[in-house]
Amino acid sequence: MDGVDAVVVGAGPNGLAAAVTLAEAGLRVSVFEAADTVGGGARTEELTLPGFRHDPCSAVHPLGAGSPVLRSWPLDRHGLRWLHPDVALAHPFPDGTAATLSRSVAQTAASLNIDGAQYRRLVRPFLGRWDELAPDVLRPPLGAVPRHPLLLARFGLPAALPAAVLMRRFRGPLARALVAGLAAHTTSPLGSPGTGGVALMFALAAHAAGWPVARGGSQSISDALAGHLRELGGQVYTGRLIRRLDELPQARAYLLDVVPQHLAELAGPRLPERYRDRLRRTPPGPAVFKLDYALSGPVPWTAPACRQAGTVHLGPYDTDIGAALRAVHRGSAPDPPFLIAAQPSLCDPTRAPAGKHVLWVYAHVPNGWTGDLTPVIEAQLERFAPGFRDLVLARAVTGPAELQRRNPNYLGGDIAGGSCEGLRLLFRPTFAPVPYATPDPAVFLCSSATPPGPGVHGMCGFHAARVALHRVFGMRAPDPGRG
Repeated sequence: MDGVDAVVVGAGPNGLAAAVTLAEAGLRVSVFEAADTVGGGARTEELTLPGFRHDPCSAVHPLGAGSPVLRSWPLDRHGLRWLHPDVALAHPFPDGTAATLSRSVAQTAASLNIDGAQYRRLVRPFLGRWDELAPDVLRPPLGAVPRHPLLLARFGLPAALPAAVLMRRFRGPLARALVAGLAAHTTSPLGSPGTGGVALMFALAAHAAGWPVARGGSQSISDALAGHLRELGGQVYTGRLIRRLDELPQARAYLLDVVPQHLAELAGPRLPERYRDRLRRTPPGPAVFKLDYALSGPVPWTAPACRQAGTVHLGPYDTDIGAALRAVHRGSAPDPPFLIAAQPSLCDPTRAPAGKHVLWVYAHVPNGWTGDLTPVIEAQLERFAPGFRDLVLARAVTGPAELQRRNPNYLGGDIAGGSCEGLRLLFRPTFAPVPYATPDPAVFLCSSATPPGPGVHGMCGFHAARVALHRVFGMRAPDPGRG
């Protein structure tokens, strides 16, 4: 194979975003993916029964629809269409009530009862300013001058807080539980610094871009990125497992959409042994235990809002969510677990046969956990949706080991590219002003193990490609925060 300007290993959203950024600059780019299709964490497969299309990992995409870089590319031309449920997120309680997160701030505030006004005060400074805030937040914390420093500083005051502290602004259980559920997406304890910022960012994304699903499944996002890359002249090779960089064609830059441990293996002696040891010691995050269901009808939620929601959080209270997260970090499976559920077929009829539905749900468990959480997950579902079990036509059970088998980057079932606890969400995989660069000037890391971390937003790949363009090719990529 002839040499190219740049090679990307891994065709997840970040690898494809890196490749598109390089190809837009006029470079010859080749992408190598071990699986038979592109996608990484953004895939869609028939996991249960024919005609039921499930997302094995990511399903709902607030940061995808709100991504500064994904929004800058003509992905709609390549088949990407965002579909919005009537309610972005519902968080039900045993009495049949629910806190909701909607595109409308008014509707969200109304669902929070006595804390509605306080919620409005929390989000008001940032409403209508997502396009200014997001590029400054979804970038590395060091080495980049923010475009809107005052706005970023105002966001940073509540964002630096642990969710447990941010929740003290609210008097009632609904708002506190809503914040706790949003923060729990990091899998970090609610007392961990920065978890308040995660909760606030998810809330602002809902008001700015919604919490949509991709029509046809998350695979549509990856396929659209690959389609745009090919339109720019890039090449994608699937079914090509790469074990060493010397198996790749000659290139001036190599960008790796892999976890740090795999970077150490791929680069081998091209990197100093001391640096490789640091990569190997990158602490993993908790794992997930995931269930995908084919259902004969919609989930019979007790809370009416859940019947319209694309995403449902099952805690119910902030104390329950905190206890579940603490159990995981102590090495125990939570009982009851905190569940994140998605109902894409409510707004996307392509996901299931007429009248049928799919449900996507997972709980956090310790990394590498080998038990079966199915009974306690289904007990939690039945608690908030009596009669749920009667609708199950088939289920696909995916524990940590199976997650890693499907995607080797999910070490021990960790889908976040490493621990997000404390400052590790900001400084990953190591503390460095330019986290994408390595001691080898031609090798870069572009996965979710780098800032701004996990999620189908492509920003890790975009920023890594910008660094490569500057350092290797003496070029400058467009900045989505300056347009």
